Amino acid sequence: MVQQSILGRISQLARANIHAMLDAAEDPQLMLDQMVRDYTDNISQAEDAVAQVIGNLRLIEEDHREALETVGEWERKAVAASRKADELRAAGDITGADRFDSLAKVALQRQLDAEKQVRSFEPQIKAQGEVADRLKDGLESMRGKLAELSAKRNELVARAKMAQAQTQVHDAMRSVDLLDPTSELSRFEDKIRREEARVLGHQELAASTLDAQFEALEDETEAAEVEARLAKLKQR
Repeated sequence: MVQQSILGRISQLARANIHAMLDAAEDPQLMLDQMVRDYTDNISQAEDAVAQVIGNLRLIEEDHREALETVGEWERKAVAASRKADELRAAGDITGADRFDSLAKVALQRQLDAEKQVRSFEPQIKAQGEVADRLKDGLESMRGKLAELSAKRNELVARAKMAQAQTQVHDAMRSVDLLDPTSELSRFEDKIRREEARVLGHQELAASTLDAQFEALEDETEAAEVEARLAKLKQR
């Protein structure tokens, strides 16, 4: 039956573990979009199935009410025919009495047939009512799942947009860091300090060479003094 197939699908979807399915999905948002579409389609089919089952149930209930009315109607006819037969029999019209008794029997037989029909409708009404209740409960569960899916999807999309925005901000900050003029000033300052160090090195080197020249001059002066003193000694 179509409603049984829909009922099975409803039960399967209503029992679905959304969080486990999301954990296993490569692209949760695409999966959620597809699940929302699937649930929406199945809910639409389930609504049609539930409407059909409820409609069938109402038809059977209507047939049941008509059968009950028929039972009552044939009972009234049987009573009327029986009373007429009694009146005719009391009046001595045996033939007429037998004819109305026969009509009463026909009415009673029709009443029995109508009662059988009433009893045949009762299990159908019960079974159809149970199916309708299960379908309606399953439909409500599916609607709840759809609401959960929609909320989860909206949350996921919002989180994805937030993450994307954070990534863009982070990338922008990295670009600012790379173009930060203070970093260029630092490199320029390092260059100047290296140049100053080179100048200081040259100055120190030049100073050490000049000191060596003055030391050599002092050595020559001392040597001349020694020669002069030696000459004075010889003159004595």
